[in-house]
Amino acid sequence: MATPRNTPNLPDALTLEVVELIGSVVARYHEEYEEAAAGHSLTGAQARLLSLLSLEPLPMRKLAQRLKCEPSNVTGIVDRLETRGLVERRPDPADRRVKLAAATAEGRQVARSLRESLRFAREPLAGLSEGERVALRDALRTMLNGG
Repeated sequence: MATPRNTPNLPDALTLEVVELIGSVVARYHEEYEEAAAGHSLTGAQARLLSLLSLEPLPMRKLAQRLKCEPSNVTGIVDRLETRGLVERRPDPADRRVKLAAATAEGRQVARSLRESLRFAREPLAGLSEGERVALRDALRTMLNGG
């Protein structure tokens, strides 16, 4: 009698549907984010970097890690944003050898305007009750934290 081979557990239909829906949500978010960035004459990468810097100043290396790109790419993006007056470089108070990139007041305003212009965040989520949004947030946090 043949013994069944050990096969990895295949995802069930519900899990596959959820994964597909997450992919669709991510694609829609990126599409609208790119449109919002273009409305401010920014590339998607410039907008993401500016959004990160609107929260806190960061060293170039950490920016590269968060954006998952090479530090040389971050330098070019910061250069372009600095030329537009949206970002500035400043010494790190904890280590003067390190330069921090920081959003200027105008850069923070552009980042805020970007967030506010995303229809995706307003329209579909507005159709959910507060309890549904809390449940969705908690489920996403659980997923991102590994279960």
